[in-house]
Amino acid sequence: MEIFQYLVDFMRSLVEYSFLATKSMGFPSYGIAIILLTIVIKLILAPLTQKQVQSMKGMADLQPKMKAIQDKYKDNPQKAQQEIMKMYKELGINPLAGCLPLLVQMPFLIAIFYALQGYPYDPQYAQFLWLPNLSDPDPIYVLPVLSALSTYIMSKQTSASGNNQQAKIMNIFMPLFIGYISLNFASGLVIYWVVSNLFQLAQQTLIYRNNK
Repeated sequence: MEIFQYLVDFMRSLVEYSFLATKSMGFPSYGIAIILLTIVIKLILAPLTQKQVQSMKGMADLQPKMKAIQDKYKDNPQKAQQEIMKMYKELGINPLAGCLPLLVQMPFLIAIFYALQGYPYDPQYAQFLWLPNLSDPDPIYVLPVLSALSTYIMSKQTSASGNNQQAKIMNIFMPLFIGYISLNFASGLVIYWVVSNLFQLAQQTLIYRNNK
C-alpha cells in the first residue's frame, strides 16, 4: 500500500534525523540514534500503552472469577456468558478496551519494523558496540537472548495468576518465538525491540505500583 510506504519512509527519515542529531553532538552512531528514536516513539505512544496495559492486567486479574462463573454454570453456557457480562458491567470493565490502543499503535510498529529491517546504513557508522554491522544479525546472539528475556518478563508481569495453563504456555512460547526470529533479524531492528520492551516494562511497573 502506497500510504503505508509513506509511513515506512517517514520512519526511515526519523532514523536519519536521529543519526544527524548524534552527529551534531559529536558522537555519530546509528545505534544510539535507534535507542533515542525508540524512547521518543514510546513516550509518544505512552498514553495508549497505559490504557492497553491496564486493560490487559484487569482482564488477567479477572480470570479466576470468570473460571468460577464458567464452572458454576458449566451446563448453561448462555447463563455463564450473561453472568460474565454482568460482572464486566458492575466493575466498569470493557473487555475490548485493550484492543483499540494496540490497533492504533500497530501501523507505526510495523512501519518501524520495515524501516529498520532494510535500512541503508552508512558503512562508516554501521558498527555499534560488539556488532560489526547493524544491518546484520547479532553474531554472538546477545540481542536475541535479550529480546526473548525481556518479552518473557513483560508477558509474565501482565499474565493471570493461578493455574491458567494456556497463559503459561503462551508466556513460554512467545518469548522463545521472538528470540528465534531475532536470530535472523538486522541488529538495528532487534535493538529497537529490546529498548522498546525495557521501556514498556518500566512503564508497566509504574502503572501497577500506582494502581496498588
